[in-house]
Order: sequence, then structure tokens, then C-alpha cells
Amino acid sequence: MTKRILHIALVAAMAILAPATADADKARNVLDIKTDITDSNIVFPESYELDTQKMLEGWYLKNYTATDDRYKRQGDVNVSDATIRDRLSKLNTVIEMPFNQIVRSYIDRYTAKSRPAVATMLGLSLYYMPIFEQALEEAGLPLELKYLPVIESGLNPNAVSKHGATGLWQFMLATGKGLDLEISSLVDERRDPYLSSKKAAKYLKDLHDTYNDWTLAIAAYNCGPGTVNKAIRRAGGDPAQHDFWSIYYFLPAETRGYVPMFIAANYVMNYYPYHNISPVLATKPLVTDTLMISDRVHFNQISKVLDIPVDELRVLNPQFRSDLIPGRPDRQYTLVLPSQQVHAYIMSENDILAYDADKYAQRTEAQPGEQPDERLAQVIESEEAVEDDTPLEQSAAEEPAPVRRVTNSPESTKTISHKVEPGETLASISDKYKVTPEDIKSWNNMTRNSLRTGQMLRITTTAAIADASGAKETAPSRQQTQAPRQESSWKKDSAKKQTATASGSSKSGSKTGTAKKKTEPKTPVTHNVKSGENLTVIAKKYGTTVAELKKANNMTGDELHPGDALKLPRKGSVSKSGKSKKSKSSTVKGKSKKSSSKTSSGKKKRKK
Repeated sequence: MTKRILHIALVAAMAILAPATADADKARNVLDIKTDITDSNIVFPESYELDTQKMLEGWYLKNYTATDDRYKRQGDVNVSDATIRDRLSKLNTVIEMPFNQIVRSYIDRYTAKSRPAVATMLGLSLYYMPIFEQALEEAGLPLELKYLPVIESGLNPNAVSKHGATGLWQFMLATGKGLDLEISSLVDERRDPYLSSKKAAKYLKDLHDTYNDWTLAIAAYNCGPGTVNKAIRRAGGDPAQHDFWSIYYFLPAETRGYVPMFIAANYVMNYYPYHNISPVLATKPLVTDTLMISDRVHFNQISKVLDIPVDELRVLNPQFRSDLIPGRPDRQYTLVLPSQQVHAYIMSENDILAYDADKYAQRTEAQPGEQPDERLAQVIESEEAVEDDTPLEQSAAEEPAPVRRVTNSPESTKTISHKVEPGETLASISDKYKVTPEDIKSWNNMTRNSLRTGQMLRITTTAAIADASGAKETAPSRQQTQAPRQESSWKKDSAKKQTATASGSSKSGSKTGTAKKKTEPKTPVTHNVKSGENLTVIAKKYGTTVAELKKANNMTGDELHPGDALKLPRKGSVSKSGKSKKSKSSTVKGKSKKSSSKTSSGKKKRKK
């Protein structure tokens, strides 16, 4: 009886202890997966194949850093698994850093084949890591996440993967737009170190809130939440109990290596001296500050006035793809400058905007397959070839015929109202209605090429085009009722007549002057000062001098305010380019203005 009781008691004890033993085995198995997992199909990311030499030749590394030879030896040292495991355990991280052979394979890759890339990234980290840390700190996230861009882009803000992921944090286009990043031909905010880091921190926080596990959040950052959710379902069991290692074999090959690679990046960026990797260290600090810009300005304008290398502006502002900050009335853009230059920019802003304003204010439209910066360079190059003192007869004879033109006769045209749609530009609208951008600007009293969504534009085009557009007809503006500009063929004939006038009789010169007077718009009496304008810009626009402007307005200083009504000198003339012509024929024309009017009048009487 006693033996039977003991047997029953033993069975009962075993039954009680069985669940605890099962739980212990389960925990041990999970631990075994983390520490003993192996995989022969490791996929190394594109960031391992860095053009290190090209990166080392970058402006920042050449001017702010130098190679440190303290750790330079022949090759890597042999480090045991136990040593690496011990070093990982000593990292002050919130995210768990387990060691296994997959982690070891990535560490070996970093410390052997990719040694030059690691040295380069160590140099770049001097500038970028504080930016990442600030964004992560503001979001309340673990700071060790700052090493994600190491494996994503190799700390190259202009990195573009074969799948189109762009920037330090490698956002796809759809993800970037979903995070409210602007992506256009001129601006790609995925390349902005500051803004993209803030968006990446927000995205990572949302992922962690979803999974409550950092390894799953990091995996989802790589392959997307949908893929991780599918892997969790395939793994079975309680979804809340899963982590990256428990769903490892259900993930895509690239994502399987993503978390181990993140652990390896944390290791090598902290323990590189123990592997004799010579880092690139800062020779002087790069201290920066930011400005909010709403005006259209080119890097060349900033460079010339403030004496800042264009390459430095590109390093600090990689989001501007064509060295151009687009002026938009509905938003401001961030401009990063060396801190000592911020005050200089504020004090010299008018001079910056005025520097070659006619050249850099022109909006260009890139052709299919053409890079925007190449197009801008072509325009700038062509404009630099035209001298200010080009004779009138030469410029008129060599001017190319307009690409787009309508016959502005009253019988064949209509004036309509066009509402600017998102994405539309002056070039696209002028092409739609077969007119020139200059016509649209003249009809609507525009001084700049920028448009805002919802803006109403008056446009005169052929009746057929107007009817096809479906736009409402409206009364023409005063500029539209003036005599239309003629074709280049007329200009050629006019140039010949003016040349003859310069060397011929006064009568023929008078007739030529009368014909020209009929087609030229009248010179305005006053000019309303706009933001960014100064006396130099206004004088150049109306073909006069600063001294004449100041004399006409009884000015003693140079200060102007937006909205001021500035009187224009009576003798000033407006040319098409906004610059006064100094040719002989232009002088003769000015002298014979009164006689031309009389001659023309007399001729009309004889015809009657």
C-alpha cells in the first residue's frame, strides 16, 4: 500500500513538473536559434560594394578629415568567437546583440574585404552621426539605430539602389511620399540628412509600436510590415511571442541577413581599433546652421557672393539635385551653411538674389532622358555667350525664331482664364496654348517664373485652341490689347532698316523709328519694388543707372522696401533683355524719335 502511494505521488509530481520542463525546453530552443543558427545563403547588401576611392575623394573627406595611422598594420587580426561574444555583451544597447555564425560572417566581411569602406564610413560618421542621434533622441528611440544607414547606404546621401531606394536611409519613392517627403526633378528630400533622419525615426517608432520588438521592427524596415506579418503567420503559434530569430527561415534571404548585419555594424563601428582599421578622423569641426529659404536661388549665386565652394554647398544640401533651390510661395526650403556664413547670408541676401538674376531666375524644362543640371548648364552657357554690348543689328539678325507662336489677330484669338493645376509650369502651359512663356508673364504682370497651384492666368491663344481647352473666355488685360510682337523675320528686316538709318538720310531713319515705335510697349512711369530687388537690379531692368534712379527719386541712400513706387528716368528705354543697347543704330533711333513721328503723320495725310 505504501509503495502504491509513493508511486502515485511520483507520477503526480512528474505531471506537475512537466509544463515547467516544456517551457524551459522552449526557452532553450529559442536561445539556441539566436546563438547557434547557421545559413550558407547569406546575401551581402549593395552597401558592401562601395566605391571607397570615390568617396575618399569627396569634398568633405578631403577638406575636413585625415587618415589616422595609429592602427595601421598588415591585415586583420584573428579574433576568437568568445572575444567577439564578450565584446557584444559589453555594448551599452537596448536592442539585444546576440552572437552567432551569421553575425560572425558579416563582421569578418567588414574587417577584412571592406576595411577601406569602414575607414571611410568612420570619417563620414563624424558629420552624420550627430544628425542621426539628434533625430533618434527626439523620438525617444535607442541610439544604436544610428548604424542602420551604415548598412543601408554606406553613409552616402546620394546612394540609389538598383530598386530605386534613395538617400542615407534608403527610402523607396512610395515610402518617401507616404512620409510627406518632397520628391521632384529639382528636390529629393530623401537625400536630406536632417529631414530624412526625422522621418526614419518616426517610421521606426511606428514599426516598434506595431511589433513591440526591435528585431522585428528592424526586419520590417528592410522588407516591409507585410512580409514580416506573413512570416509570423507561417511560423505559427502566438504572434506576440515571436521575434526575428523565431521567424528567420520564413523571411526573404536579404532580410535574414539584415538584423545580423545590423549587429555586425554596431560591433565594427565600436571595436575597429582592435582590428587594426585606420579610421579617417576630423582635422577641424564642421559646425553648421540652417536657414529657411523661400526665394529661387542657385548655389552659384551663394558661392560667388559668400565665397563658399559649390562642392561644400552640395555636401551640406544634397537634396537639391540641380544646385537650385526652387522658389515657391507656398513653402520654404532648408539651406544648411557653415555656421559662420549664416549671418553673412542674411546680410547679403539681396546681393545673392541679384547676382546674375536674369541667368539663374530662368526656369528650364528638361527633355526626356536629360538631367536637369545638364539642361541648366546649357542655358547658362548659351546666355554667357551673349555680351551686353552686342550690336542691335547683330542680335536681331541672329535671334532664333520662336518655337511657339500664335497669330494674334483679333479675328483668330480669344482671351481665356487658365487655372494652374499641380505640377504645371510656365513651359507646360505655354506649350499647351502655343504661346511663349514671356507672353504669359507679360499678360499677367509676372516678374518671376514660379507659379502656385490655383493661380488664375490670362492667356490669349487661337480660337480653336481656346475652345478645345474648355477654359472660360475673359476680357483681355491691357498688355494683351497692345500691338503683338512680330516674328523674327520682321526683326531681321527691321534690323536692316535701322542699319541703313545709322548711315543714311534722316527721313528714312524717321520712318524706321516710327515703325518700331508702334510695336514697342510703352516704358512704365513707375516701378513697384518687389521683395529681393535693389537699385542695381531695377536699373539694369530699365536700361538706366543707379545714379539716374536716385536722382529721379531724390534718394540719398540705397535702401528700398517692397511696395515702394519708384519713379523711372524719362530717358530710360526698355529692351527685350532688360539691358540698354549701346549700338550706333540705337543712338540714331533715339535722336530721330520726334522727326519719325512727324514723318509718319505726314505720310498718312498724303495717303488720304
